[in-house]
Amino acid sequence: MNHLEASGIKKTYLAGKIATEALQGVDFKMQRGEFTALFGPSGSGKTTLLNILGGLDQPNQGKVRLADTELTDLNQGRLSRLRLFKIGFVFQAYNLIPVLTALENVEYVLLLQQVPVQERHRRAEKILAELGLGELINKRPTEMSGGQQQRVAVARAIVHLPELVLADEPTANLDSKTAAELMAMMFRLNQENGITFLFSTHDPMVMEHSKRLVELRDGKITNDQVR
Repeated sequence: MNHLEASGIKKTYLAGKIATEALQGVDFKMQRGEFTALFGPSGSGKTTLLNILGGLDQPNQGKVRLADTELTDLNQGRLSRLRLFKIGFVFQAYNLIPVLTALENVEYVLLLQQVPVQERHRRAEKILAELGLGELINKRPTEMSGGQQQRVAVARAIVHLPELVLADEPTANLDSKTAAELMAMMFRLNQENGITFLFSTHDPMVMEHSKRLVELRDGKITNDQVR
């Protein structure tokens, strides 16, 4: 059984009377433990597809299944719970909570999962230290650089060891050394914990690290290569 499967995904956005087809009948499958990059030009539908695969957006047509659960059939409550325990997200805009520190932002998912406070602190501090952010645990997002905020966002996405991580341009605001360290850590989590990773990216370095490259153009998959 495929770990993640999308079939016939169509998504149209309306702006006044103008309709834009972001996705045009996309079929996509991933096995558990894949480390895959989704690439293509801006406007090709990469972010839209990631949002639909993660249950953050609904397609106009088509189905998405994660393991044995049909995402497109779930109500909002059940969908939120599935995202909380099984999916980690890294957003282009970070989406950190401004009033929380780096530690509190990373802990937030564990708080929602009702993990005991000492265990939350331990796990959040450990992942922040691994990402070179140990000295920033008490800083708020406005006190961090874009690259530091990006790493905090990645830490938040992976601290609870989800089944699937969906990362939208995870290295976009990082220097090459930090980006390489981040990719190495995610690859280690993939190898040691079996976490499935799907990246949308323009970064050749992310593509170089990935074991499968899927090209999306004009809302359609045009190439799919396993290396």
